[in-house]
Amino acid sequence: MTFRTNSKSSWFRAVILAVCGVVCPALYAQGPLVEAPDAPSAAIEPAPAMVVARPTVTSFGERGEHKFFDRGNCALFVATAAFSGADFAVTRANLQSGGQELNPMVRIFGRSSAGLAVNFAGQTLGVVGVSYLFHKTGHHKMERLVSIVNIGGSAGAVGYGLAHR
Repeated sequence: MTFRTNSKSSWFRAVILAVCGVVCPALYAQGPLVEAPDAPSAAIEPAPAMVVARPTVTSFGERGEHKFFDRGNCALFVATAAFSGADFAVTRANLQSGGQELNPMVRIFGRSSAGLAVNFAGQTLGVVGVSYLFHKTGHHKMERLVSIVNIGGSAGAVGYGLAHR
């Protein structure tokens, strides 16, 4: 099996690797031990035989944790509810003017306005519930991503519904 490489790209990769090697201080972490001139020598002060680890107490905000209904989540939940409401209004208007529901899950509820309202309210509550599940399990980025994906999906549905009236 023969490999063909572009000599320019290989040369460029080698230069980038060399520059990263010179600049990156982490590469020197495993080098030989060089004592600073003002550091005490090991002969004068013996190293302790046992080091006791003490637990560190971190404050609430240092670990990336937050309250579930903080400012960011509240804004995302309000946007989720607003886009779900807009999706409900556009879907209802399209269905009343003779259109059809393209989403098979929503089509079950699309026979009445009350059914559509229950669907979109349940969708919003489901987003809050899944976000809470991610919050409790420590997946804080996923917690916010659920709302963002739902907002995007609802915005796309509203745009499609308005474009195809």
